[in-house]
Amino acid sequence: MIRLTGILALFVLLFVCPLVVLVLNAVSSSWAFPEIIPASFDLRSLRYLAVHRHDIALSLFSSCLYSFGTIILTFVMTIMPAKLFARTSFKGKSLLEGFLLAPALIPPMAFAMGAHFIFLRLGIADTIGGVILILSVVSYPYMLRALTAGYQTYGENFELCARNLGASSWRTLLMVEIPLLLPALIAGATIVFLVSFSEYFLVFLIGGGSVPSYSGYIFPLLNSSDKSVASLLTLVFLVLPITFFFLIDRLIYRAYRKRGML
Repeated sequence: MIRLTGILALFVLLFVCPLVVLVLNAVSSSWAFPEIIPASFDLRSLRYLAVHRHDIALSLFSSCLYSFGTIILTFVMTIMPAKLFARTSFKGKSLLEGFLLAPALIPPMAFAMGAHFIFLRLGIADTIGGVILILSVVSYPYMLRALTAGYQTYGENFELCARNLGASSWRTLLMVEIPLLLPALIAGATIVFLVSFSEYFLVFLIGGGSVPSYSGYIFPLLNSSDKSVASLLTLVFLVLPITFFFLIDRLIYRAYRKRGML
């Protein structure tokens, strides 16, 4: 009981307290040290949100668009390697898997400039396609690990039964493998979305300012003295992914209930 209380206290300290600070900052006109709470409150940040709602909505839509595009591309990139790593054993498997997971360990800035030069030659710099591609290169290891673990949780019997009943490889993938991989897919997609949605440097470099991003929109405000507006936009930055994840969780739950899997 004491250990549980300590864990809850640590959770409150690390996650709830910063949110309280953001909320107070968002509705305050000034908050100077050493005041415990702001001396005065106003709705200036909400007025800013109302005035600039179109620009904010555009940056949010663009960020969600390339983030979901990154999820789709990373899934396509990793579905076959994940099945290979989970189902077969071969010489050099660990070395190959480590090589494919290397982008998760290398700082993006280490290869971003070279990637930008290549993207310029290919004509995909300053495009949303280029942004999706560079974000996929950075985040696909998370999807790869998630799908590999998903394949390892169930055997090949389901796939073999489908093939014996005459299902093609494509139909087996759509009707058998993907439904069974949904928990792993959601786990990998969640991390890929968060990495893509919060990325600033790669989107700015490859997008060249032509691809709007929410992180790029709020970054100058975070460095300004106007903490009220920056705090409110940070709360929006936090609420949107949580809302998406909640909706996805409800949809997956209903789909599993409908199939009789819960």
